[in-house]
Amino acid sequence: MKLPPGFDYRPSYLEAPERTFAALHDGLQWRQQAIMMFGRKVMQPRLIDWYADPGVRYSYSGITLEATPWPAVMQDLRARLEATSGERFNSVLCNLYRDGGDAMGWHADDEPELGPRPLIASISLGASRRFRIRPRSGGASVGIDLQPGSLLLMQGFSQRDYQHAVTRTRRRVGPRINLTFRKVLPRS
Repeated sequence: MKLPPGFDYRPSYLEAPERTFAALHDGLQWRQQAIMMFGRKVMQPRLIDWYADPGVRYSYSGITLEATPWPAVMQDLRARLEATSGERFNSVLCNLYRDGGDAMGWHADDEPELGPRPLIASISLGASRRFRIRPRSGGASVGIDLQPGSLLLMQGFSQRDYQHAVTRTRRRVGPRINLTFRKVLPRS
């Protein structure tokens, strides 16, 4: 399947992804937070954790995440991604989808602190889930099943021109962890 411009999928990026999944599932400080959606507070339909270099802050949907020191397993993944991409990442947003009822609605990672052409490096672990992409200008969406150990790079104008989502599913699926590495720019 052909993905839109700015999306690069690498299905077998990590070896032994089940070990990394287990370490993160049991070792991170997962929490559910209230966010603003359509003018009201709702609980995020997934659990999150966030790590960043000192002084880095990231805001979305009415919440601000403060820097927390990187665990060793995250530092290793960051070093590998930086070697792969040639980019430097200073933060990672971790999402835990407990089952098919957890989701991420249609959105773009287009916050000003990510810059006009951010590179988002997304690693998937655990159960496979359908990732959907649609043009902001309208039109049909495309979907790809993100496999455990896979890497999805979103770069160039992907965030300006497209939205993406992990929608709910009624089929039985196990837990999935998604790590989205990014470079957050200093606020002006």
